[in-house]
Amino acid sequence: MIPATAANANVASKWSSSRLRVDWRTSIGLVGTVVKYLSATLLVPLAVALFYGRDVLTFAIAFLITVIVGLGLERVEPDPDLGTREGFLMVALTWLVVALVGTVPYLLAGMGTGSTLAHPINALFESMSGFTTTGATMMGEISFTQHSHALLLWRQLTQWLGGMGIVVLAVAILPELSVGGAQLMDAEAPGPGIEKLTPRIAETARVLWLVYLGFTVLEMVLLYGLHLGGLAPNMELYNAVSHALTTLPTGGFSPEARSIEAFSAAVQWLIIPFMIAAGANFALFWHALTGNPEKLTQDTEFRSYVGIIGVLTAVIAGLLFTGAGIETVTDAVPPIIGQVEDALRHALFNVVSIITTTGFANMDFTTWSAPAKTILLFAMFIGGSAGSTGSAVKIIRWVVIVKSLRRELFTTVHPEAVSPVRLAGRVIDERAIRGIYAFTLLYVALFAFASLLIVIDSWRVGYTISTLEATSAIASTLGNVGPGFGAVGPMNNYLDFPATSKLLMTFLMWIGRLEILPVLVLLTPSYWRT
Repeated sequence: MIPATAANANVASKWSSSRLRVDWRTSIGLVGTVVKYLSATLLVPLAVALFYGRDVLTFAIAFLITVIVGLGLERVEPDPDLGTREGFLMVALTWLVVALVGTVPYLLAGMGTGSTLAHPINALFESMSGFTTTGATMMGEISFTQHSHALLLWRQLTQWLGGMGIVVLAVAILPELSVGGAQLMDAEAPGPGIEKLTPRIAETARVLWLVYLGFTVLEMVLLYGLHLGGLAPNMELYNAVSHALTTLPTGGFSPEARSIEAFSAAVQWLIIPFMIAAGANFALFWHALTGNPEKLTQDTEFRSYVGIIGVLTAVIAGLLFTGAGIETVTDAVPPIIGQVEDALRHALFNVVSIITTTGFANMDFTTWSAPAKTILLFAMFIGGSAGSTGSAVKIIRWVVIVKSLRRELFTTVHPEAVSPVRLAGRVIDERAIRGIYAFTLLYVALFAFASLLIVIDSWRVGYTISTLEATSAIASTLGNVGPGFGAVGPMNNYLDFPATSKLLMTFLMWIGRLEILPVLVLLTPSYWRT
């Protein structure tokens, strides 16, 4: 997917050149339509609640509230013509409203139970973390004693719905979004653009969701197959479904308090290739299934993606194998990891999990040494491929930046040379390159500024937090990664942060999932004026 086709790279220029005033009614009406149909997904946890006899009323009420909200917003009469401005407003509002509606089951289930999710800010954080596939949590205790099977499944389901994109799903199934669907998908789909696989954009959306669904079902079957084969005693059907629902969207939520550490090595090895697939461009798998498997090996981004995973895994595996990668000994981690399989599995699993922004963990990597943790912190900024369900900066942007820097070095020595940046033999438009630099600079600047705000806010209320914990919390929420280090490590949570910091990180998850520009541009005066 070549960045020259990116809508996000030129969002500001498109809007500034428009001469039409924003028709917010069109955006609100379409948001209502999406929310109305989204209510149907609440029937899944409702059925689970009926089966286990717990939280039935919670999901029945949540279903009714979601339907009412959707119908109410839909009553705003929309203009049938969806412009560029209305499209981006609709996408941004959809994710915000869906996250707000998603808090209802948490609030209802938490009333009178002492659950941490009974607090509206915690519930909103959890809901936004789910739909944006971040995986950071406010649950102080993750267990079926504290939370019902239905509520934990809703938590998993929110990530699956958000993985490929709520609006992409809406474009696939709702005829009213077929007009303007391309710009909606460009605004929502993670990465610098979306490849049109079929003549009609609605068909492309269906293709992407079919590939996504296929991988999810395959993982469910294989995980449960390991259980039936005696290789995964605690991977019952519920766990198999739950973890498949959060692997493919690179989400990382788990109904187990210790994440994937709770399962056997066979389960961990099985999940790794599915995380890798989730971080790759889904269009490549469609090409492979339709008779063009060479697309995978020829794709520059995919080769870079696999290469980065390989290099980082080799370095960390070496550290863990020699014992230099372990800082603190726990029951789960021996003083010196003496087996190659252990070192390779722990290194590969966690490197893939962080790069793809999945957020699963098969051990507490906060016990790793400073060099190993530094590598993982670096990996939080890499991200998955364009057209994947991964977030952060994305592989394709880093590839373009490296190629353009190499071009600058060459033209410095040979000033008369004409040396365009190419991907797969195709020249990348210079405007797209500037857009990639602008996005990356904005991403890093926002990360630094938000990290400073978190430190100041924590100091304000007397909450002690280290620089590594603060920066990893911001990198994880802005990049939709999930776990950080220390207090926000993979076996911990974000519960102790002050309320203002939680709201800031909720905002970061929202704009990080939509790649910053489509949300921030709504805050500029030029967007709203004629």
